[in-house]
Amino acid sequence: MTRKALCIIFVFLILIGCQAQRERVRENRMTDPGSRRENPFGVLEFLHWNHPWNNHKYATRKDLEKAAALMREAGVGTVRMDFLWQDIEPQQGKFDFAKYDFIVELLRNNNITVLGILDYSVDWDSPQRKWNYPSKDHRRFIDYARKVVVRYRDKVKYWEVWNEPDSHTYWEPQDGLAGYCALLKDAYIALKEIDPECRILNGGLAGGLSSVNNLYDHGAKGYFDILNLHIFDSPLHPGALSRVKAYPKLAYKVMQRNGDGAKKIWITEIGCPGVPKGVKTNNWWMGNNPGEEEQAVWAKDVFSGLLKIERVEKIFWAFFRDTLEHWKDGTDYFGLVRWDFTKKGSYAAFKRCFESWKQSSGLE
Repeated sequence: MTRKALCIIFVFLILIGCQAQRERVRENRMTDPGSRRENPFGVLEFLHWNHPWNNHKYATRKDLEKAAALMREAGVGTVRMDFLWQDIEPQQGKFDFAKYDFIVELLRNNNITVLGILDYSVDWDSPQRKWNYPSKDHRRFIDYARKVVVRYRDKVKYWEVWNEPDSHTYWEPQDGLAGYCALLKDAYIALKEIDPECRILNGGLAGGLSSVNNLYDHGAKGYFDILNLHIFDSPLHPGALSRVKAYPKLAYKVMQRNGDGAKKIWITEIGCPGVPKGVKTNNWWMGNNPGEEEQAVWAKDVFSGLLKIERVEKIFWAFFRDTLEHWKDGTDYFGLVRWDFTKKGSYAAFKRCFESWKQSSGLE
């Protein structure tokens, strides 16, 4: 081979390496915590579900790999998922991280950030032996949470303490968030000692503006880094989008009034059913079930509308994949993809919104 040919090959290899490096930098800018323009598109997905009560939603690693590939294709930047205490420490002092090790590594390999939810009670700690009935003694919950964060502190930088603590479904008995705020304070202090760089979210609030006020009234201001809200409305109701957009603006006023105006807002659950034509199921909690076309329009509207609101940094669609007769109503059809992983119109709408954001952010 001539010297000229060797030079051409050498230059070609350098160009390929530079292009690969540019691609890695571009992906890191969209997914790494602390990046200047972090990907705001998230989903809630129950990747840990492999139990009889959820029809073994992710029974195989192949199913998990399929979900992760579809998420990456759609532009998902962050997955919100449970690190379920009952899975991890089913018996006191006996920990099993195998399932979560695989999921965390799978998401990392697909350049997807994790928002981990530390929840709920375990039978052996709950005074009522119920998953949604926490003990007033937080020490055992904090011990579990510490072990989770120690294990994943180099891979997971966002943690949410409990889910919807202002809802009877997820926290009993209800007390206006007083008990939850005590738990949040203990968890925040413990987790920051382990990883000062991690970001802590309050458990997503489902109760509207009164819950945001209750959070501050019980002294939680210094014990979360990002305000976490859940917003649901039906696209079949007149004025739904206006109401959805108004809520984070009003919540931000509460934050400002409490001297917390520098924090960002994440909406970690928003969505609606997308029931296929011809399928009959009970209506969801907000009335008549939207169809797949109406779901797709709602996905476009909420992402294009909410991301323009001051302080709203990330939005998570609930859910990524349909469930199978879990709720036995329209909630089973919240997914962007169906149970068999085929794509809905809402998947395409989500992806188009992501592509538009990427282009406007100069990340092409």
